[in-house]
Amino acid sequence: MQATNMSLTAFLSRRVVTPHGIEAAAVLVGDGRILDVVPPDRLPARIPVRDFGEAAILPGLVDSHVHINEPGRTEWEGFRTATQAAAAGGCTLLVDMPLNCLPATTTVAALEAKRKAASGQCHVDWMAWGGVVSDNQEHIESLAAAGVPGFKCFLIHPGIDGFTMVKERQLRAALPHVARTGLPLLVHAELPGPVDEATRRLADADWSKYGTYLQSRPDEAEISAIQLMISLCREFRFRLHIVHLATSRALDMLRAAKSEGLPVSVETCPHYLHFSSDKIPDGQTLFKCAPPVRSRENGEKLWQGLREGVIDLVATDHSPCPPEMKRLEERSFRTAWGGISSLSLALPVMWTEAVARGFTLADIARWMAEGPARLAGYETSKGRIAKGFDADFVVFDPEAEYFAREEHLYYRHRVSPCLGEKLRGVVKATYLHGNCVFSDGKFPGDPSGRELRR
Repeated sequence: MQATNMSLTAFLSRRVVTPHGIEAAAVLVGDGRILDVVPPDRLPARIPVRDFGEAAILPGLVDSHVHINEPGRTEWEGFRTATQAAAAGGCTLLVDMPLNCLPATTTVAALEAKRKAASGQCHVDWMAWGGVVSDNQEHIESLAAAGVPGFKCFLIHPGIDGFTMVKERQLRAALPHVARTGLPLLVHAELPGPVDEATRRLADADWSKYGTYLQSRPDEAEISAIQLMISLCREFRFRLHIVHLATSRALDMLRAAKSEGLPVSVETCPHYLHFSSDKIPDGQTLFKCAPPVRSRENGEKLWQGLREGVIDLVATDHSPCPPEMKRLEERSFRTAWGGISSLSLALPVMWTEAVARGFTLADIARWMAEGPARLAGYETSKGRIAKGFDADFVVFDPEAEYFAREEHLYYRHRVSPCLGEKLRGVVKATYLHGNCVFSDGKFPGDPSGRELRR
């Protein structure tokens, strides 16, 4: 390759995470794309080189489960702050969930409103899932034609009005449309029956105790929902994706479904792999999410599910809200908003836990970059450091240790159940299309993120 043929920049590291493993390499970048990945001794002459030494270069992470909440609830988060937090966490593509914004993304008109709200604000690339609700079956295929990468539905009340849950009868009306698009249906897999029954039984319990909340969202709610969805997947042959798996007791049936050849994929989240119910203090509602964080033994089995490939990817389910909605003074897990803010810290949280179990940065890249990119339909341009892919990188110091503080959070409301914890791994810089979008706590340049469409 001749340096005079085009404008080139080389990104050099002793540890570049490629599809072939972790190796000393130079990543050659031109016009926002990776032109080649070569050994350091094959660098073209007389081109600019950014040598990151022992810091690792990973593919830019892809977070396929984020609640940006704009338009309509920008005081909860918003495109500017969410994409800044993503860049600070090493993430270069977000896929936004269709609820919590107003209007919910269940029609093409609502999708266009979201696009207008995002214009000029985004520090990383983004996409938007469409929604499947009780009464929008006629909008599913038009949303696909408008560019959404897939759809999200809830089998239980989502915590807000305006995005209705779907029952089996409504799913059966929607699934032929979903199947025709060829796009995945992302399912919040909890059925209301076991939750309602448990909640009634706990009516007089002490809801400041995390154990009360945990009992109110039993494993059976997830298990019965996943059984239903696997059965419908077998019948309608649509692409099924189970979001935020929290119970390890569903792993066997998911393994069997995959062995059967059903088009099923699964994600879990950093909080299910990092926290455990026995360590959550009473009254600390920052830990509330749905499904709930379960036992330490359950978490270890989720790690095993990742090791075996039953769980395909890790996404944050970044679900922020104004702090007063977490009822921190009231200390009630019954009335607090269920969601954990995690965008800025997801990579170090995952690395802290992964390295302790013998995993490598190549595993992190597979779970947090390649897997989510495949779900979003961008596996040929995002999620890998390889020739022809977008020049999206995160420069990561995997040995650095620090205590998480508010200054490490870049989303709108800087609260996190991780504050005060000792974490391993620091994002030094993030590059989008070959340009630096985060470095040393700053966001150089104007927002340059683009919307991607299927």
